[in-house]
Amino acid sequence: MTDYRRPLSFGVHAEPSAAAWPLTRLMSRRAEDSGLDYIAVQDHPYQPGHLEAWTLISHLSALTDRISFLTDVADLQLRPPAMLAKAAASLSVLTDGRVQLGVGGGGIPDAIASMGGPARRGRDMVAYAEDALGVLRTALPGGPVQVDSPYHAIGGYQAGPVPPKPVGVWLGAQKAKMLALAGRVADGWISPLNIYVTPQEVPSRQRIIDEAALAAGRDPRSLRRVYNVTGAIGPSGAPRSGRGLVGDVRRWVDTLTEWTVDLGFDTFVLWPATDPERQLALFADEIVPAVRERVDAERSGR
Repeated sequence: MTDYRRPLSFGVHAEPSAAAWPLTRLMSRRAEDSGLDYIAVQDHPYQPGHLEAWTLISHLSALTDRISFLTDVADLQLRPPAMLAKAAASLSVLTDGRVQLGVGGGGIPDAIASMGGPARRGRDMVAYAEDALGVLRTALPGGPVQVDSPYHAIGGYQAGPVPPKPVGVWLGAQKAKMLALAGRVADGWISPLNIYVTPQEVPSRQRIIDEAALAAGRDPRSLRRVYNVTGAIGPSGAPRSGRGLVGDVRRWVDTLTEWTVDLGFDTFVLWPATDPERQLALFADEIVPAVRERVDAERSGR
């Protein structure tokens, strides 16, 4: 059992397709109205049909007042970290702190290269990501940034503006070296979708993060743990493939409670596999409050 006893939070994936823009706008407003914590936006700019992630987040932030935004995850190969920190800090100022920064090392090297980025792989990608995280962690609070490394040459840039609230840097990872990097350096771990990192695979990954955190003198309980969850709520709405978490409200409540108290997640981002408006309503209105209540009861021994 691995419950880090962190407060729960919940979000929904915002579809970045230009063709789906009216639905994305509607879903974002409903996510805010329903009390969810996050709108998460993936970052695959080499997809010709996708809107650019920061542009989309900036626009959605102007349509909302309370809900926070998460890059899920921003590609560090295509976004120089000093500029990425500038963008995140700027949007945090403009939204009164409604920004968290999910980042990844760049999981599709050939697609990255097609946009003119470097096709880093393996150890080289991990080393670059660690270097970039160091720049982000220094720049986001507004400190002076001076780096002379094989990957970055930053000669004393004074970062700013200073965000009104800390911008978390959460690392998307699924292999051992990147998971260890999350434990050593990041503010949290973002797991890929539950169809890519299954619940059965989570405990071994959490152990890698925890061991790396402890070796670096950090408390594993300080790290956010985010699970991207796809599936369908309600048997009548199940996709034909049946992939992901598929079942009625009760099964979702039981499962997300288990994934909190047994697997250690504290944040769940819904990626609806079908009928997104209906799925969002069921998730926000029925599942989220029930999971909060169940987890609270488990933790208090009731």
